[in-house]
Amino acid sequence: MTALPTKINDNVNNPAHYTSHPSGIECIDVTEHMGFNLGNAVKYIWRCDHKGKSIEDLEKAMFYIKREIAKRESSVLSE
Repeated sequence: MTALPTKINDNVNNPAHYTSHPSGIECIDVTEHMGFNLGNAVKYIWRCDHKGKSIEDLEKAMFYIKREIAKRESSVLSE
C-alpha cells in the first residue's frame, strides 16, 4: 500500500504565515487589487503578528505608506 503524501511547508508558494490570518483569507487575495506601495504596506500589517518581527514589519509598512504619500504629493504638485 502506498503512503499518502504528507503536507510539506512550502516557504516559496505557501508559507505558514501566509494563511495564518483568522479570516482564512490570504493576503495576496486582497493586495493584488492595490498598487505596489499600498499592497506592500497592507501585507506587512496583515502578517506582522505571524512572523515574530512585528515592530520591523510595522516599520516596513510605514516605509511603503511614506513612499505612497510622497508619490501622490509629487503628482499633485505636477498638475
